[in-house]
Amino acid sequence: MAVKGSSAPEGKGRILLELEGPIALVTLSHPGRLNAITVAMWQELARTFTELSADETLRCVVVRGEGDNFAAGADISEFPKYRADLDGVIHYHTRILAPALKAIANCMHPVLAEIQGVCVGGGLEIASQCDLRIAAHDSRYGVPINRLGFPMAPDEMRGLLALAGRAVTLEILLEGRVFGAEEAKAKGLLTRILPADKVHEEVMATARRLSRGAPLAARINKQTAARLCPNPEPLTEAELKEFFRYAQSRDHREGVRAFLAGSEPVFTGD
Repeated sequence: MAVKGSSAPEGKGRILLELEGPIALVTLSHPGRLNAITVAMWQELARTFTELSADETLRCVVVRGEGDNFAAGADISEFPKYRADLDGVIHYHTRILAPALKAIANCMHPVLAEIQGVCVGGGLEIASQCDLRIAAHDSRYGVPINRLGFPMAPDEMRGLLALAGRAVTLEILLEGRVFGAEEAKAKGLLTRILPADKVHEEVMATARRLSRGAPLAARINKQTAARLCPNPEPLTEAELKEFFRYAQSRDHREGVRAFLAGSEPVFTGD
């Protein structure tokens, strides 16, 4: 087994890569933070998936979280540094998160998410870009960013919309509720649910089954499905500026402040 890791210091957020024959295992690793995804991790995800997609010796990619959780979304402790103003917010969502999600979606190999524990926010965005999602029965889902005072960015919403549709996407975002695996499967978010101690075994059995299939057929199936599914044009520059104007709102600043302070936000609509 070949093992690689990103260059982040030990104990910080990293993307780990292991190769088991034709199967690549990509692990979100941020100990003590429920694998919250840092800027460096988003950037490493984009690089890793771009490289994996170009490797024709591979047959399948598995994405998972280290330990007992998939990912608790983006690392909000970095927001004051990277999302401090309008330009920062736009850059963060369009130049850091969006390329990582696009690289996962565009990977030519089948991509399988192995989900344990928490899979919320950016974690759910990553899982939504995968082709299959196998999860533990006690895993949890949601996008509670309404408590942070901001909406889901267009390039991040694209994957969730394609997977679950308009009604479910709006329910998830407007309620901001965290819910269980049975409900997630009923909403179309998951492929299969298993007991937690059986998930990895099933994921690897599925990955090996995918790997035995004809790789060209798998690639063409992915390309054809993407071509036949509705794919709206990207928002114009003017539409993006209108969307990201929330970054200058009082509610957005209050949501991030309250989260970092561990207090209840008070939203005013300003």
